[in-house]
Amino acid sequence: MEKIRVLNSGYITLKKIHDDRDGNLIIAEGSKDIPFEIKRVYYINNLENSISVRGLHAHKNCQQVIFCINGSFTLGLDDGHQKQKILMNKDNVGVFLGKMLWHTMEDFSSGCVLMVLASDLYDESDYIRNYDDFLIRIKNGDSSF
Repeated sequence: MEKIRVLNSGYITLKKIHDDRDGNLIIAEGSKDIPFEIKRVYYINNLENSISVRGLHAHKNCQQVIFCINGSFTLGLDDGHQKQKILMNKDNVGVFLGKMLWHTMEDFSSGCVLMVLASDLYDESDYIRNYDDFLIRIKNGDSSF
């Protein structure tokens, strides 16, 4: 795996138990395998085509871990200083998305399924959806949300 250079991120590897006849069991426990208490789980599937782009935002406070549990996609990370793209294609390896980390998902394979574990319930006011606003907050070191 390529080293993650972007701030506020890192790999999370879950235990994977393989049974030849009965498939794989992958386990994620909040505050143990995942660096926070899990308050929300969501998944994205039935992506119509590989040209879809999802994400395109950062969170002020919410932390997440994103997994590709089927197929593959490209995860784009941007901490306001560095950008990096990571191929997501291992069902037990996720990427931690910390606070103030712009992220995108694109280049979805057929049958791709993404799963996200989040530290908070959905709150629209936690989102930064304008990239220029994100960069201004990073430049100003704004942490008073």
